[in-house]
Amino acid sequence: MSDIKPCPSDIYPSLTYDDAATAIDWLCNAFGFTKRFVVPGEGNRVEHSELSFGTGVVMVGSPKGSADQLPHRVSPAQRTGVSEALCVYVDDPDAHHDRAVAAGARVVQPLRTEDYGARGYQVLDIEGHLWYFGNYRPGAYWES
Repeated sequence: MSDIKPCPSDIYPSLTYDDAATAIDWLCNAFGFTKRFVVPGEGNRVEHSELSFGTGVVMVGSPKGSADQLPHRVSPAQRTGVSEALCVYVDDPDAHHDRAVAAGARVVQPLRTEDYGARGYQVLDIEGHLWYFGNYRPGAYWES
């Protein structure tokens, strides 16, 4: 891992997938993530991984713990509804949308331009994580 450069972010989401190995390949193909590294476990488990996109990194892994043990982690496929969304900046939302849809992402908010000028769309990935891809950078206009 010594040749892996750090990404300039302070927030690193960690996502759980029932089939993390398949999800990693799908996220790279559908959304354009780059696999930084994967720590495999027994039985096709992924104990830890890091995928990069631009300056961001998302960690992906297999479920951990059990329902009677807190905290435990499950994929959205094991829950009803969606409680979070990941927002990712992309230069060209239209091209990204076409790539994601071609790979099987399920559109839940069509590609559109908002009143404030941002353009983007929302999709569910292969296990139900909600993603927003658009040309808006939250905090870009924030003044301290």
